[in-house]
Amino acid sequence: MPKSTSHKEIKRILEGISNKRARIVIEHILEHGFITTEQLEKQYGYNHPPRAARDVREAGIPLETFRVKDSEGRSIAAYRFGDVNNIQKGRLEGRQTFPKQFRNKLYVQSGGKCSICNGSFEQRYLQVDHRVPYEVIGDSQDKLNLQLQDFMLVCGSCNRAKSWSCEHCANWQEKKSPQVCLKCYWANPGNYVHIALREVRRTDILWDEDEVELYEKLKASAVQDQFPIPEYVKKVVEKHFKKPKGG
Repeated sequence: MPKSTSHKEIKRILEGISNKRARIVIEHILEHGFITTEQLEKQYGYNHPPRAARDVREAGIPLETFRVKDSEGRSIAAYRFGDVNNIQKGRLEGRQTFPKQFRNKLYVQSGGKCSICNGSFEQRYLQVDHRVPYEVIGDSQDKLNLQLQDFMLVCGSCNRAKSWSCEHCANWQEKKSPQVCLKCYWANPGNYVHIALREVRRTDILWDEDEVELYEKLKASAVQDQFPIPEYVKKVVEKHFKKPKGG
């Protein structure tokens, strides 16, 4: 398909995209042919370029990743439009658009809590997220028959942590196996065998309202013993399990 025709179609779709990062990436590529991670960071102030590229893909416009040299001669990633025939015209707002009733059901099911840190939030502060990243699962999930078990509600902080971890995972970058993702902490915090293919375990703890006093006591003890709080918590847990029964 001729370039002018491709760009005309992309410009038409661009009119329906409200995501700021996606619009900036698309407009830059339309003008210059591609955009680099260096430009996203230095010119537009995006410290996590893959997230900006992902916004474009989630808006339904295919991107190709290739390598170029940055201003210091180092190899970096760059993005350009993929095959225009693969544009997903029905996804102008990407994966962020979910029926209100569906969001309400998720909120009730989760008890108003983030699925990862278990913190309690008002519904507006929780985001609907695919258990298996959209980059991996694509449009295989039927949007007309959304299943609650395929999604989770997460707070903004946990969503950013999940995005960073997933985007640095070899499965996300190469194999793209949904089954591998489903065994990851980020998909099933309560039942997992790896975190981004690493054999590690993780616990996210949020001290809320009346629990803050307890956290401050924990922090004071950790400072007194000259340990970072996570390491101090590990030692407290280890001591608990080593304690003789009935002692």
